[in-house]
Amino acid sequence: MSEAALDEVSVLSSIYCAEGEFQLVRQSAQDGLLVQINSTVGRERSLNLTLLFHLHPGYPSCPPDISVSSTGLSRTQCHNIRQKLLDQAAALPPEPMVHQLVEWLQQDVEVTEDCRGAEEEVKESEREEKWTAVLSLDHIRSRNRYVGLLECWTQQLQLTGKLLLGRNILVILQGQRADIKEFCRLLRTVKVDVDSSGKKCKERMMKVLIETPSSSSCGHGLQSFAVKDYRSVAELAAAFQELHMTELYQQILPSLSDSHHTGYHGD
Repeated sequence: MSEAALDEVSVLSSIYCAEGEFQLVRQSAQDGLLVQINSTVGRERSLNLTLLFHLHPGYPSCPPDISVSSTGLSRTQCHNIRQKLLDQAAALPPEPMVHQLVEWLQQDVEVTEDCRGAEEEVKESEREEKWTAVLSLDHIRSRNRYVGLLECWTQQLQLTGKLLLGRNILVILQGQRADIKEFCRLLRTVKVDVDSSGKKCKERMMKVLIETPSSSSCGHGLQSFAVKDYRSVAELAAAFQELHMTELYQQILPSLSDSHHTGYHGD
């Protein structure tokens, strides 16, 4: 747990000092810190929000996980606010950011009251469905940094996944479709790796090879986020077979044959 995170919690408890405004919910060396802040947003600050910030042990190098709840808003509205906060967190430098995020939410995010209705209900039902996606990455040079960010984002977005390192670099993801799309957006917009000259760079060459609703038998082996090195096509095929994703592998195989990746280089 970083000293910066502990210092930030001390500062936050001083800033949000009204009764019931701030609470340190949990603190552990393994899981980091869980901080709850009750805030008001919207026109005339009339909406009450409960914000939970999970500061992982790697924070602030890794953005916080955030959850949003409110008795005055629908689940979809809370999800939209959470996405805006996560977007903002991803765009900030790796420094203590919780106070900055709460201030930004209070000042710049307008919560619309007219987005309920049938269309929103459909979106909610879509979010309940689990999807599987396979992404192709161009290169990984800084393994520790890159893998650390991928693992952090899967936790943050409540996804399960597997990174397969070899001639082709593949990420198998499973979870709600909107969260998979957010993972892809982060990959393209955050500097996750270094280029051949050692400068930090974004993953602009990432491709989504397949994105499909998960079958009930698909992905039993995906419990959290794991990394596997493979040396041959047979080992890659076996990795998909272990996850009950052989059919998915057959579907992406033509894309793998056509691709020319820089590949995995290691640190």
